[in-house]
Amino acid sequence: MSARTGGTAVGAVLFGRDGTLLQDVACNGDPAMVHPMAGVRAALAVLRASGFAIGVLSNQPGVARGLIGRQQVDAVQARAEALLGPIDVWAVCPHGSHDHCACHMPAPALVTAACAALGLPPARVTVIGCSDSVIAAALAAGAHAIRVPEADRPATGPCQPPCTLTTCRAADGPEQAADLLLRR
Repeated sequence: MSARTGGTAVGAVLFGRDGTLLQDVACNGDPAMVHPMAGVRAALAVLRASGFAIGVLSNQPGVARGLIGRQQVDAVQARAEALLGPIDVWAVCPHGSHDHCACHMPAPALVTAACAALGLPPARVTVIGCSDSVIAAALAAGAHAIRVPEADRPATGPCQPPCTLTTCRAADGPEQAADLLLRR
């Protein structure tokens, strides 16, 4: 986990990496295959200008399976920052679901670790993600959540239980998610 902040943030937004922040490429260890999702640059610009710290959450089971190395994960992160600007915290789980670790989402430890690295309680953090595991990890940690659709699936409306109107909402994409957050 790496974190950097340049002052006191009004809160933080943690993005799920694959399918939310970046196009989903299975076990991506190639920086040349890093492409931002539509609307992400604009959403990041608005959130940063409003004083939010930015973070990324990512399960990387390919590391546990030996398909990619941690250096490749770091190279993908560096390429993402080159394209999108600085990220205040990267929270990465290098384990597989079979490892039963506390940081593999949907477990909440990756979210709480990112919050701790930023010096913010989960109640001041919103997680934007497209997968059930990212949303579940956010809610289990006590953070807010906004679900965006997966690239190959249309928006499906509000989140399913245990979401409530105040903890989880649905958005058509990153720009609308940022707008929902700023109007909250």
